[in-house]
Amino acid sequence: MKRRHWVRLDNASNIFPAARSDVDPKVFRLGAELDHEVDPALLQAALEETYERFPLYHAVLRRGVFWYYLQDSDLQPEVTAETEQVCAPLYWADRRTLLFRVVHHRRRVSLEVFHALSDGTGALWFLTDLLSAYTRRRFPGEAPAGDGAAERVRPGAEERPDPSPAQIGTHPGAQAAEEVHELTTDSFAHYFRGRRRRRDPSSHEQDFTREAAPAVLTVQEDDAPQDQWAEDAEGGTPGSSRPPRRRIHRVRGTRTPDNRTHAIELTMPAAPVLGLAKAEGVALTMYLTALFFEAIRRTDESAHTTSTMAASVPVNLRQFFPSTSARNFFATIRVEHTYGQGDDSPGAVARHLQETFSAEATPEALERRLHRLIQVERWPLARIVPRPLKDLLLRLINHANNRSLTVAISNLGRVTLPAPAQSHVGRMLFHVSAVRPQFCAISHDGQLTLGFTSPFVETAPVREYARLLTDAGVEVSLAAARTTEEELAGVDA
Repeated sequence: MKRRHWVRLDNASNIFPAARSDVDPKVFRLGAELDHEVDPALLQAALEETYERFPLYHAVLRRGVFWYYLQDSDLQPEVTAETEQVCAPLYWADRRTLLFRVVHHRRRVSLEVFHALSDGTGALWFLTDLLSAYTRRRFPGEAPAGDGAAERVRPGAEERPDPSPAQIGTHPGAQAAEEVHELTTDSFAHYFRGRRRRRDPSSHEQDFTREAAPAVLTVQEDDAPQDQWAEDAEGGTPGSSRPPRRRIHRVRGTRTPDNRTHAIELTMPAAPVLGLAKAEGVALTMYLTALFFEAIRRTDESAHTTSTMAASVPVNLRQFFPSTSARNFFATIRVEHTYGQGDDSPGAVARHLQETFSAEATPEALERRLHRLIQVERWPLARIVPRPLKDLLLRLINHANNRSLTVAISNLGRVTLPAPAQSHVGRMLFHVSAVRPQFCAISHDGQLTLGFTSPFVETAPVREYARLLTDAGVEVSLAAARTTEEELAGVDA
């Protein structure tokens, strides 16, 4: 009988099985549009090849007495035609299923992943290999010599190289993980399980509440102004310089009739939007976030002139702590802006958000915070608390975190695919199931796509967002999924 390997969920993954719900099943989607109709048979062969290179994706999620854990399986994935809504559930406690799916519709290939398995960067590696294997079969005359292994690169490697040793620092274990996507590779344990200086134990609960929340996917600020990275601003004593937490504006609306994720896509040329961000001296992510704050202010009657809006921004830790693990390896940074206290133009708001983000997004600051989180996870009391009680506590943390955010954003940056996939893929797409409004950014082949998701049927903030970009000289196209009862009835008719 074959022995099954298993591994506990990593630090960033514990929240996802505990906090999933019908509204937010903790699933995200990465997709690509090809220049031809998808051949399902070739896509299936490509999936089988890619699946063999990613042992992590063989895993199923199991429940133990104290923790969830991943266990390898002999299940085989099958490509299917797309019939369900975007980011449909992937994990059920009473079923033994793979934690990802590959679907196709006309010219589009989509990979959906349960977030406990992998983050956006890890999933992008899988999708890149899948597209490469498919296009080598579909266009054999264009395939590179050999099996193509020499041509496989991490997406965006040219734009986002690993940091130098001077940027990484001299902390213990600052070596890159092996170039494999093994089930057992836990980059959190690799980098942050060592000893650190003593701290006040009372700070652990606050750290855990903020960091273990269900942040969305990874973000890479490859266009961030490097001269704006500042020293960590978190080192003061509790209550000394940290401003009081304000009441955060939250968007409300009419729920979709069957709890499906409402997805809207905005597509535009990337260059002019990057130009707008650079003109303000900020990274693209902060500019896009400030613009969404402005769209909410203009369309939400409950938003006051003195409202505070907050966003969750995930950080891809691989850019500071080199790792090729496809498992979750990210942390989150929270940024906010209170209106009515000065210049509230989108550019000024973006600069304020950039200042906050830059102070937090340093290797030193991230390392300190993550060491504390690992310490919380390894408390003797935490080890013996039964998993159902842990689930309850994590759901409460998740609920509190959702109430403290207006929107969440994730930016996978500019993607570069290996040949021949690069020349046959146009737009790339990125969506996340959502309990609040959020959007995801990804660009390829000069096109920037923003995937807005929400549990509500209303589209006014996104339409206003498109108008703001159009008024700034950006050509924008919009596509929206059907979500109201009338629209869904029209599809069934």
